[in-house]
Amino acid sequence: MFSLRPLYLLCFLFLASCASSRYEYSYVPGKTAVLRDGQAIAPAKAPEAVRLAIAAANQIAGSPYCYGGGHGRENAKGYDCSGAASYVLAAAGALKGGATTSYGFRSFGDSGRGKWITIYASKGHVFLSVAGLRFDTGYTGQREGPRWTTGNRPAAGAVLRHPPGL
Repeated sequence: MFSLRPLYLLCFLFLASCASSRYEYSYVPGKTAVLRDGQAIAPAKAPEAVRLAIAAANQIAGSPYCYGGGHGRENAKGYDCSGAASYVLAAAGALKGGATTSYGFRSFGDSGRGKWITIYASKGHVFLSVAGLRFDTGYTGQREGPRWTTGNRPAAGAVLRHPPGL
């Protein structure tokens, strides 16, 4: 007789993997960046691309939120979520061909969490985790605009992606 147990187990594992899109801060010595005065400090053994991503994010951290901001404009006066993510990933050499939208990040790079950089992309928002710190334009407990934070964040509906190798 056919048993449904293997089918139930597969469904449970699939649903459990879908529910993992929440960002939760966890400090791991040597792997997690340190946050000081709103700026991230890369771990000593972080790859060069991660160091470049952190340096780029530090440059725009604290900028105001501006819908459509940061999409390929030099010296932008502000950034929206996808403009900030695009700026950081382009500086790391991970994004070629210009800025993309939050929806566009849903199919960017490789699927799942990255070793160093994870993109949380939903239909209307995108944020990054770089060396364990969250870089986001909202849900930071401060005014809107790109900033680093260790605060946890729900990410219902987000797809997790990462640049290949990172």
